[in-house]
Amino acid sequence: MKNLFRSLGILLSFCLFWSCGDEKKENAENETASNNMESEQIERNPLKEAYFGDTHVHTGWSFDAGLDGATLTPTDAYRYAIGEEVTSNSGIKTQLSRPYDWFMITDHSDGMGTINEVIDGNAEMMESEVLQRWNEAFASGSEEAAGDAKSEVINLQSNGQLPDQIMDPKWMETAWNKTIDAAEQFYRPGEFTTFTAYEWTVNAGGGDNLHRNIIYKEGGDQARDILPFTTFESEDAKKLWEWMANYEAKTGDKLLAIPHNGNMSNGRMYEEQQFDGSPMTKEWAQMRQKYERLMELFQYKGQSEAHPFLSPEDEFADYELWDRGNLVLKPKESKETWKYEYWREGLKSGMRIKQELGVNPFMYGSNSATDTHTGISSVEEDEFYGKFKTVEPSNKERWNFPLISGNNDAYKGWEMAASGIMGVWAESNTREDIWEAMYRRETFSTTGPRMKIRFFGGFDYTEEDKNDLAKNGYDKGVAMGAMLGAAQNDKAPTFLIQAMKDPEGANLDRVQVIKGWVDANGETQEKIYQVAWSGDRKLDNSGKLPAVGNTVDMETAEYTNDIGDTEFTTYWTDPDFDSALPAFYYVRVLEIPTPRWTLYDKIRHDLDLPDEVPLVHQERGVSSPIWYNPE
Repeated sequence: MKNLFRSLGILLSFCLFWSCGDEKKENAENETASNNMESEQIERNPLKEAYFGDTHVHTGWSFDAGLDGATLTPTDAYRYAIGEEVTSNSGIKTQLSRPYDWFMITDHSDGMGTINEVIDGNAEMMESEVLQRWNEAFASGSEEAAGDAKSEVINLQSNGQLPDQIMDPKWMETAWNKTIDAAEQFYRPGEFTTFTAYEWTVNAGGGDNLHRNIIYKEGGDQARDILPFTTFESEDAKKLWEWMANYEAKTGDKLLAIPHNGNMSNGRMYEEQQFDGSPMTKEWAQMRQKYERLMELFQYKGQSEAHPFLSPEDEFADYELWDRGNLVLKPKESKETWKYEYWREGLKSGMRIKQELGVNPFMYGSNSATDTHTGISSVEEDEFYGKFKTVEPSNKERWNFPLISGNNDAYKGWEMAASGIMGVWAESNTREDIWEAMYRRETFSTTGPRMKIRFFGGFDYTEEDKNDLAKNGYDKGVAMGAMLGAAQNDKAPTFLIQAMKDPEGANLDRVQVIKGWVDANGETQEKIYQVAWSGDRKLDNSGKLPAVGNTVDMETAEYTNDIGDTEFTTYWTDPDFDSALPAFYYVRVLEIPTPRWTLYDKIRHDLDLPDEVPLVHQERGVSSPIWYNPE
């Protein structure tokens, strides 16, 4: 996806959200009926295709985004996603060079659509001294004042202290219906798929990030009948799952929830108790496993795959770390909290919990998304659009802008990651097939590149099966996201793996299989296997590879594909398999080193950046796991 900075315009004056773009409901019932009919006529591929999209997009209708200066609407965001030119929040014409296959808007349910009323000086809103102050901050045009107001929003929401006016559901209803209208307007089965969605934004205990994005399978008119769940009603995920169950029972529609940023949860994303501190129960674990199928791993607020403290043998874990505190930068109580924040640890502890409860509550597949708060879903390093209006490209000093602040600390603009994107393997580009792919966890996700990853596991594969990998993969085993049953005669599982580079991106360095298991003493373990790599490098005695090299020119931010490979297709057997022990396996694919967005900004604006700012990195993709169950 390449944002084309075609021309630099002046800063647009703020327009009322309900009049920006085409927000009129254009016969939504007929639109939905037509889309359903078209969906039934789409040709489907039983071996599936990879479709790319974003599950986490905020527009100016999210309170924090609007207060930061975002003016783009859901309609604008969809127009951008399909490749149309839009004018950004800071007045730059921009266009996506590679449209998405599918897309959704996930504005915060808390206060959805109310920010425009605050900015417009709605009399009812201005009865609050706090809202009047935010109105004045926005009207001042000061980015610093807007940033302070945004931080105050997060702090007040985290502590349940938002003004009463914001919590009145009458404001949400209009915004919610218009969000649904936009999704229906842009849905084109077989060409571009949209979903009704929102974010449930829990900042427990003063900023512990327990956010979830809620995705509707069908949406449309069914979603209008019941307003989105908010933290004003409860911050307990169990209450959210109960709300989801009630919605499904009343409408016949289906929902799934995707948590994100466990790295900023202060040890609560994978905590081994319920939200209120009571012990986990089998029923609680079953509800979590049913409704939470994916975990967001890469986005602008860092990565939640793994941490070097927890995985000291993983040379690639020290990547895009946001680990200093929660969402308001409240410091971690201890480094031990990290084991309850990262996906790999959650996968391991989930298997151990299953031995006690009979259910694994942490069976999460791989998801990544942008979490943009501009309506512009941007992941390419060379023309990175930032994730808030105040750090869009028009701000030449965005690298040093305090993006999130609190407790005498701040995450600066340079710490933003230009991540991420998810690929799903689906029979067709329709709501039904893409949602089902997400639900069965046949997904992979990356930090931005559109590489493709396929991963199958079974006990009957041969090396020749990789020559027709997809057909043999499905016929003789299971795809990523699924479970392998007990091994016969202690036979070790084999895996078919394929990784293909982004056709417009960098070559691939290597493919790894990451295994986690519970040993005979009930302790969790992990090991990283190098299973395919470019060049004639040799493994050392510890099982590690020499670095692939680096072609990045630090003066021009150019690189070459003289190193690395374009594709890996391989067959691998677990050499350390113990049929009595539960395990999971997932694939990680590394690109060769490429310029980070900060290097492009450094050269473009002739910046003198401190040494702590990374300029080169290795982008990566991660598959969903395949689990092995010995029972």
